[in-house]
Amino acid sequence: MIKTAIIEDNNTIREGIAMLINSTEGYSCVGTYGDCESFLEKLSSLDVDVVLMDIGLPGMNGIEGAAKAKKIKPNLNILMLTIYEDNQSVFNALCAGACGYLVKKTPPTRLLEALKDAYEGGSPMSSLIARQVITVFQQKQNEYDSDAELSTREKEVVTNLSEGNNYQEIAERLLISVDTVRHHIRNIYKKLHVHSQSEAVAKAIRKGII
Repeated sequence: MIKTAIIEDNNTIREGIAMLINSTEGYSCVGTYGDCESFLEKLSSLDVDVVLMDIGLPGMNGIEGAAKAKKIKPNLNILMLTIYEDNQSVFNALCAGACGYLVKKTPPTRLLEALKDAYEGGSPMSSLIARQVITVFQQKQNEYDSDAELSTREKEVVTNLSEGNNYQEIAERLLISVDTVRHHIRNIYKKLHVHSQSEAVAKAIRKGII
């Protein structure tokens, strides 16, 4: 029995996938969640094999959620199911710990096959997504992890970002100016080779920086 959890904020899509899974022999949906936060609260006690996770979620996005879930259960199989097909989303999701990547227009039979593939240790994704992965990794082959050494203050800033604090709140907590916070965040982006707060947090978690 392949035990699956679904993190998707669209009720119709979430319940439709749950119905598909529960009506198929050998599959069981053990939990449905509208956001990452509620899923992560239950994860440590949840008996689940494969997680279907959207990226565009309220609150914490699916990429950051995947990274946090992998810290709780390192062997968890996370399969992204999303509308996003751009190179950066695919790359960030896989870097965060996802084992596969599907788009929401994936046919039901293919979705079930992908769940089985992930459960058996595979990395299900379409040929188009696989090509994008190759392209992005080739583009990033000259980036060195040595650049990712963050200072103590930069680690404090990215930790605060992971806790959902805005620039003003970070400045107040660290007793520095908002401009100094911005300066640290620019350096964090440069060192981690990212372009957004969510990417910075996901990569920092994946690398064990925070």
